Amino acid sequence: MSGQFAGRIALVTGASRGIGRAVALGLAREGATVVAFARSTKDLESLDDEIRAVSGQPAVLVAENIANYPKIDATAAALFQRYKRLDILVGNAAMVGQLSPMHQYTAKQWDDVMAVNLTANWHLIRAFDPLLRASDAGRAIFVTSGAAHTNRMYWGPYAVSKAGLERMVKIYANEVGHTKMRVNILDPGVVRTKMRADAFPGEDPLQHPLPESLLPHVLKLVSPTCDLNGQTIGPNK
Repeated sequence: MSGQFAGRIALVTGASRGIGRAVALGLAREGATVVAFARSTKDLESLDDEIRAVSGQPAVLVAENIANYPKIDATAAALFQRYKRLDILVGNAAMVGQLSPMHQYTAKQWDDVMAVNLTANWHLIRAFDPLLRASDAGRAIFVTSGAAHTNRMYWGPYAVSKAGLERMVKIYANEVGHTKMRVNILDPGVVRTKMRADAFPGEDPLQHPLPESLLPHVLKLVSPTCDLNGQTIGPNK
């Protein structure tokens, strides 16, 4: 398989739909071996069919909730056994959760959003750091949201989790700045996803760009030649 990422191993979380699916397909089209991590077995199998069609090779499918932290560790161990490294990590999986006044969230509602949007990404960093360091040019990007920088009512857990994610990723980027690794943040802006449609049911989704519009930014950040580190990149950045 030819392409600018031929021979490179890429893990994408939340890969079964939306931004994650677009990124997984884009990387596969450019020759990467894609490890697709998402909850839905059916959607992952559909993604695998598309990846085979565009790349001629299968994806590695991990059908699990990203908040199952032992599965993250097990996936890292399996990839080490198989490939000895990871070249690209895309931390995309997220959930909005219920929109509600801050004081009305239950502890479980709060914890569920933090588990997926923040803590799971720390587990990704913890589990895959050794594999990214083993690459000749390990690249990690994590997907944020404009909600991290606003005080929009009723978006408490989601906004707080994304703000925490950004701070965590930028600290991590500083910690690996002396290595061959590069770690950055993707701010996608508003794109046409199911998550967006669920959060804003009154909107016309056709007014928003497709997730595929983000691929130039993603491919730039995960390229071995990209020297950006600790930056936030996106259509509006």
